[in-house]
Amino acid sequence: MRVLLKFVLDTDPDAAWRAIRSPAVFQEVSSPFLKVRSLEADGFPTMWTPGEHPVEISGGGLVPLGKQVIDLRFIERPDGVRIVRDSGRGLTGAVSVPTEWDHQMAIAPDPAGTGKTLYRDRLIIGAGLLTPAAWYGMWAFWQWRGARIRQLAKGWAFDPEIDNLGPAA
Repeated sequence: MRVLLKFVLDTDPDAAWRAIRSPAVFQEVSSPFLKVRSLEADGFPTMWTPGEHPVEISGGGLVPLGKQVIDLRFIERPDGVRIVRDSGRGLTGAVSVPTEWDHQMAIAPDPAGTGKTLYRDRLIIGAGLLTPAAWYGMWAFWQWRGARIRQLAKGWAFDPEIDNLGPAA
């Protein structure tokens, strides 16, 4: 089953691209419902890199949900669309119930020419007979994530606007 989000973010595409590759932003948009802890020797990197990233997930930081692998690829298409793709898998606990996981986040310039970002998010999830229950839980969580992403996007700008710098020294 699919969970889909599509909206315009109030930030430029470069800032959105940096943000969706940030483990700190990943943790922020998952909070407070999920707490994610890196199982890598040095903890989370500053920016995600391609490949596998083992994590441990808990509900609200209190209820252990299990261990999973986030398996990332980054795709930059000729048409300017940039995609983060996670084809990871659960290893233990409740997060191992889904047998199918394909999560993609796409960043592109807003087609209306506003300088903002068109954000698309697609999750395909399957869990055998439990798919409807897994889908409903992920759908609800994805709505929260989407609201948090829209809320945080305004603060993702990398460079301050020149008008806000004040007089030159």
